Amino acid sequence: MVGGVGGVPGGRPPGLALRAFQCWMTVYRRIWRSSIWSSVLGPLFYLGALGLGLGTLVNRNGTANLGGVSYLAFVAPAILASGAMNAAMSEASYPVFGSVKWNKIYIAAQASPLRPGDIFRGHLMFMTMRIAMNAALVTMYMWAFGATQSAWAVLGWPAATLTGLAFAAPIAAWAVTLKIETSFAYLFRFGMMPLMLFSGTFFPVSQLPGFLRLLAYVTPLWQGVDLCRMLSLGDVDLPRALIHVTYLAALSGFGIWAGVRTYRRRLYV
Repeated sequence: MVGGVGGVPGGRPPGLALRAFQCWMTVYRRIWRSSIWSSVLGPLFYLGALGLGLGTLVNRNGTANLGGVSYLAFVAPAILASGAMNAAMSEASYPVFGSVKWNKIYIAAQASPLRPGDIFRGHLMFMTMRIAMNAALVTMYMWAFGATQSAWAVLGWPAATLTGLAFAAPIAAWAVTLKIETSFAYLFRFGMMPLMLFSGTFFPVSQLPGFLRLLAYVTPLWQGVDLCRMLSLGDVDLPRALIHVTYLAALSGFGIWAGVRTYRRRLYV
């Protein structure tokens, strides 16, 4: 066989990123029970408490500021998008750092034919699968609670998955460069929490002061929340939806581009 192994030029077998993904699937088959609360029960209780509990009080005092829809219908797609963000941050932070410093999965992978880019892409595929699983559950809960008003709501699942990927790829690219894990506290405290509170998740962005409203409009979570909400309510503004998709796809692409480079710098020997 000329020029490689198994007929592959340069001696590199295809599908190495898939092999890295299969490694993470093997790990997940052993630990999936630990994710039941966060992935299955957490969104269910969250949607019930906010949409039905708090929502009863909000509806009683009028929903004009919500566009005339119930609070459940307003908040459910935002929980879908913000849940995807939370899953992305969880999967792309400590697991990436731990794969270098604690369980050393990445270090073991260096002894295989996997390149740093393969390791990154394989792990990102697993992160995307986990985000999609969580988003699928929330989408089903929304249908069960009667929180959707349009068949377009089914597209909220890929929209939320794209929202999660827009967070997961850049965060993983950053997390692999860290030497100590304390930086994640800043990510969750000054990143996730403000985004949850000021990206139109629990109340309309129009209620914010002007300067905060403009800031909210450029955040990836608002892009995802607005996209999922318009799909769930059936009030789809196609140009605005395309802007959201382009924004989230561009951020995802940037994260993938950056991740290949940061993984190479950290793992290349």
